[in-house]
Amino acid sequence: MNARFWLRPRRAAALAGMFMGTAVLGQELQGHWEGQIAIPNAPLVVEVDLARNDASPGGWRGTIDIPAQNATGLTLSPITVGDGGRVEFAIHGVPGNPTFKGQLAAGVIEGRFEQGGAEFPFRLSREAMAGPKRPQEPQPPFPYAAEEVAFNNGPVRLAGTLTVPAGDGPFPAVLLITGSGLQNRDQELFGHKPFRVIADHLSRAGIAVLRVDDAGAGASTAHPSPPTTADFARDAAAGVAFLNADARFASVGVLGHSEGGAIATLLASRRDDVDFVVLLAAPGVPGAEVLGTQNQRIFDAAGIPEGRKTALLALLDELFGVLISDAADADVQREVERIVRRQMELNGLPPAQQDDAQVQAMVTQTTTPWMRYFLAHDPRPSITATRVPVLALNGELDVQVDAEQNLGALAAAFAAGGNENVTIHRLPGLNHLFQPAETGLMNEYAAIEETISPQVLDLIRDWVHATTQGKTN
Repeated sequence: MNARFWLRPRRAAALAGMFMGTAVLGQELQGHWEGQIAIPNAPLVVEVDLARNDASPGGWRGTIDIPAQNATGLTLSPITVGDGGRVEFAIHGVPGNPTFKGQLAAGVIEGRFEQGGAEFPFRLSREAMAGPKRPQEPQPPFPYAAEEVAFNNGPVRLAGTLTVPAGDGPFPAVLLITGSGLQNRDQELFGHKPFRVIADHLSRAGIAVLRVDDAGAGASTAHPSPPTTADFARDAAAGVAFLNADARFASVGVLGHSEGGAIATLLASRRDDVDFVVLLAAPGVPGAEVLGTQNQRIFDAAGIPEGRKTALLALLDELFGVLISDAADADVQREVERIVRRQMELNGLPPAQQDDAQVQAMVTQTTTPWMRYFLAHDPRPSITATRVPVLALNGELDVQVDAEQNLGALAAAFAAGGNENVTIHRLPGLNHLFQPAETGLMNEYAAIEETISPQVLDLIRDWVHATTQGKTN
């Protein structure tokens, strides 16, 4: 992170740029640009749109998309255009003041990207970046039926796709439960569609799969008030009931990824119509502990200096304590704002550069009912009360749900409840999405072509067959 990269433009291009006036530069600069920041081992693709706008500071407005971070439409401000082809723009309100400082010449913007003291070369052009290859994405024809279905959880209408194997059945059936954040039925993340890949793999092998748009995503309607994990669990329970009402299915299980794993054990511990559970990177400790370890691993992998890392982790502990406290909402809001501003300062954005609107947006995002519930929720009572067969998998390189922390807690909780029908695998070389990875950091997700390890797909398929044997034809 401390490396410096100094880009020297070609002499001819630099000479041409010296005579470029701001009017001509403005004409050449407007429009859509694509390229990447040359971060070692993990180049980051970005898409930038720039336009003249007299109402904006400096007469320009712009946005940036960062597909690998699931970020779209981030505001660029300020945008500075100068003589000689000089172009500079910053991503507004982001800690570390991420800034592009470049030169436009011969239809290309090249220069340095700076954030929080780190510098990397970047290059933008009019050429569209090739989309990432996704060789596992299922392609027709399919040897199974795909049915568009819908069902209700109170006022919420949930829509999804049910894939049913060919033949008369009865079949085992699995409900897929997504992790944190609103996701569609394919669990589309960073250009990958892991739930679509899982459904295809299992249904080709004689296992029916129901995958559903989260409430408020895709074709599913939203909850009438801000939801928590408990609300998503009730949505999933409606999916379990839907599958159990279908005579084609002899046994019904649930497969949950990340937060979806906590929901899976909530269902299995409270219902008698869940026959088996598959946990993919499921938390085994309270959310505050999961996120604490997650941030520590991310900071370590990113090479953040020890002093700054210690200060940031202490600030996170303070934040989590405030959010799970019984303090009045006004007091929570005030304390979270103080912590957010201090975090921005530690990440290189001094108070004078902090945008009040951005701060308030971060406070609002941090104090949602979902976040406060997730941080406080302890999954261990539900795990202990789960009596059905369980398959639990974690990748060793998972930096979001640490394998050592959470698999150990899962094993202990199942043992405490006397459930001996539990299979646990800690899988080397795999990240949170169960992709083969180098570091496990999120910036690798989009760059990795493989959506999910075939080993994991086969483990799930074979375990479901072995577990449901005798309940199907």
